[in-house]
Amino acid sequence: MARKARVEFEGAYYHVINRGNYRKWIFETAGARRSFLECLELTCKSKGWRLHGWCLMGNHYHLLVETPGANLVDGMRWLQSTFANRFNRFRGERGHVFQGRYKAILLEGGALAPVAHYIHLNPVRAGLVSAEELEAYEASSFHQLWHPGKRWGFCDFGGVLEEAGGLRDTPGGRRSYREYLAWLSTDDAERKRLGFERMCEGWAKGSQEFKKAVLDDEGSMEQRRFVESEAREMREPYWERLLAEGLERLGRDASDLAADKKGALWKVALARYLREKALIPNAWLAHALCMGTPNSLSSQISRHRKGGQTDGGAWERLKNQENVD
Repeated sequence: MARKARVEFEGAYYHVINRGNYRKWIFETAGARRSFLECLELTCKSKGWRLHGWCLMGNHYHLLVETPGANLVDGMRWLQSTFANRFNRFRGERGHVFQGRYKAILLEGGALAPVAHYIHLNPVRAGLVSAEELEAYEASSFHQLWHPGKRWGFCDFGGVLEEAGGLRDTPGGRRSYREYLAWLSTDDAERKRLGFERMCEGWAKGSQEFKKAVLDDEGSMEQRRFVESEAREMREPYWERLLAEGLERLGRDASDLAADKKGALWKVALARYLREKALIPNAWLAHALCMGTPNSLSSQISRHRKGGQTDGGAWERLKNQENVD
């Protein structure tokens, strides 16, 4: 089976996630957590990585990684395989420890702090500790942030603190950050604004300009060949770019997708265009365009094809620009 190529470049940031195979618990014992962290420490030191956040939960982990060298794949291969070997050897088992390849979401610099906040609040969302006592959860970078003497030399929390309100890495600044996280854990609107609901989705977090620049560097997605067995995520960068281009042609942006009603006719025209341009699944379109259910979107596209609806010229602008291109 062909595999999705990872996007790697010097100075890249990633939100890396993986779960236990069949969602089984892999970090429930202190020994398992210690073994993974030992592997993580060795990986960061040998590959020159910087960590801006991390958290181990019962059946999954989160890492917020900066790679000064373009070596995420090499490092993650060693980290996961080494830990899996140790885990199986200790338990006298064989087989996969993780559910598959890790998910690595590329981050623009401005997305770094929201992801760190999301990672630090994992134990709170799971009900394992209160936000006011977050430092008590030792399997998290917040514990190291709170206790500078326990930090790894390659951990860097300066940017995360700065983005949380210009805080400094001092006792007062760390207390203010904990207060900020406690407030954030109760404020639904702010978590939504920061994108908590989709923090583990997609291939990249950041501006459309950032995503487009990455895609341009990676080469034309239209010229790549994909096989049916490849995961949907392999095609998502291309779909994201087409969506961004369509919005630009209509003089709109991503905020308009969430603000306008599900059945707005300009969105229907855009959905039809993307569907016919790249055969993008209705489920992805319905989610990305904030248009309700896949079945509802399919019906709206069908009605749009039959005509009789006024979309303010959206369809014509999309098709006319297509002819120009």
